[in-house]
Amino acid sequence: MKIAIAQLNPTIGDIFGNSNLILEAAKKAEVEGANLLLTPELSLIGYPPRDLLIDPNFIAAAGAKLQQLAQALPPKLAVIVGTALPNANAVQLGGKPLFNSAVLLQDGAVEKVFHKRLLPTYDVFDEDRYFEPGENSNYFSIGEVKIGVTICEDLWNNEEFWGKRSYPGDPVSDLEKLGVDLVVNLSASPYCAGKRGVRSAMLQHSVIRCGIPMIYANQIGGNDDIIFDGSSFAVNRKGDLIQVLASFETDFAVLEYDAAKQDLAGRGGKGQDARSTTDLSFHPAAGDAEIWAALVLGVRDYVRKCGFSKVVLGLSGGIDSALVAAIASCAIGPENVLGVLMPSPYSSDHSVNDALELARNLGIAIEMLPIGDLMKTYDRTLADLFVNTTFGIAEENIQSRIRGNLLMAISNKFGHLLLSTGNKSEMAVGYCTLYGDMNGGLAVISDVPKTRVYSLCRWLNSGGYVGALPPYPPPEKEIIPVNIMTKAPSAELKPGQIDRDSLPDYDVLDDILQRSIEHHESTQQIIAAGHDEAVVKRVVKLVRQAEFKRRQAAPGLKISDRAFGTGWRMPIAKSSFY
Repeated sequence: MKIAIAQLNPTIGDIFGNSNLILEAAKKAEVEGANLLLTPELSLIGYPPRDLLIDPNFIAAAGAKLQQLAQALPPKLAVIVGTALPNANAVQLGGKPLFNSAVLLQDGAVEKVFHKRLLPTYDVFDEDRYFEPGENSNYFSIGEVKIGVTICEDLWNNEEFWGKRSYPGDPVSDLEKLGVDLVVNLSASPYCAGKRGVRSAMLQHSVIRCGIPMIYANQIGGNDDIIFDGSSFAVNRKGDLIQVLASFETDFAVLEYDAAKQDLAGRGGKGQDARSTTDLSFHPAAGDAEIWAALVLGVRDYVRKCGFSKVVLGLSGGIDSALVAAIASCAIGPENVLGVLMPSPYSSDHSVNDALELARNLGIAIEMLPIGDLMKTYDRTLADLFVNTTFGIAEENIQSRIRGNLLMAISNKFGHLLLSTGNKSEMAVGYCTLYGDMNGGLAVISDVPKTRVYSLCRWLNSGGYVGALPPYPPPEKEIIPVNIMTKAPSAELKPGQIDRDSLPDYDVLDDILQRSIEHHESTQQIIAAGHDEAVVKRVVKLVRQAEFKRRQAAPGLKISDRAFGTGWRMPIAKSSFY
């Protein structure tokens, strides 16, 4: 028996387009002689659909398209499609109105339906807002082979692997009791640094425990702030990874299930197998290459799925805007990127020259709009109101807001998507200006700490180009000018200003932030780890106070397991409890 995996990049709400992706994959599977095609979780409607699920017209349209798709598919090919189905008992018995379902289509009809049992509510997930959990695990048969069906989180309750149980039931154990020969999983598992290795280790552990081979079909693509890496894979009965699909790319592969051996064997795909030295998947540490690939995919899909073709960003001559410009150039091509340099009287000559050199290296267009005269106009307008006050943050921030207004004007005039360039370290402590440098439609590196920004730029200069679209500078050419890499970071809003005047060194700051935000360590635990008590308390206070800024920020691409986005739900108005 041959089983095909279609690692698709659906667009949320594009029922027609997603249906076509599934149909194209089905035709390819038929040519390959496959008996079964797997697609990702909610592949027909896209994941996560969020409050689109509340719209009855959307659900009705998805149901109609499912029936049309069933009739259009090759009749002898079994295809499992992910969609949302109505809960017919919700009105009489209570419960949520929908199920997150996997639907088996064959011979022009719906053959069988499977409902997701474990509904995650942590981080970016909010599934029990919409879905009723399925009650039982089940399987279908092709010939004599019993194939158990699970959906994403259904695999993530391995008590032995995690050392705890997160849900009362364990669908894998239930399928083992049913005597299935193979377990398949339709997934939409978001990317975060290091997660792919955890996924594979978890499934390998589950397979070794239950002795049943498994196939994991994950979606790829960027949907708003969430990035899906794909990295679909298959594990044989021994727990070996025998097939790995590409990371951050659409892919297609066919495996064989040998009924006599009751096991799987891989037959190819872009990723080929888990031993491929070029594949980014399943490494225990998250390196710069995979983070770069994730950010490139996130920008490319956000631009494409939101209907843009070009982007604009401010170039300061600093390292953050340099990295964002490089990511954007790689994602959509340098010919579609406009950099705007807006020097003030406080901008150093080297910053201007560094920005110009970066633009030449990337091959992007650049415009220069000096803001000195605009600053004088603001000073004259505010002179009477600000009389007898000292120059301070208000005046400094006017520069940032002038730049933000100019960038928004360009965005409005030419229909370019404005990319903001602030990093996670700045967003965490509020070292950013509302309605200034925070302006934008997408915050590309808002989940990338400053120390990682430097690391990514060093990697980029060493010749890393994962996910690049040609034309792109050849590996021997330096991308980020050396001076950008070596000079002290500065907002350049007053003479001689550097970030260190306002913040701890970034290696210290980032370690404190990671311990507090991602590892949930207490203030005392962070101090016990060797950090200065006053510095720790100041940083923690800054993070708490900056919540009102983050709530007004553009969506930011998520690469960590604790990003300032969909999964971050802090109150703005709050009192300290310590």
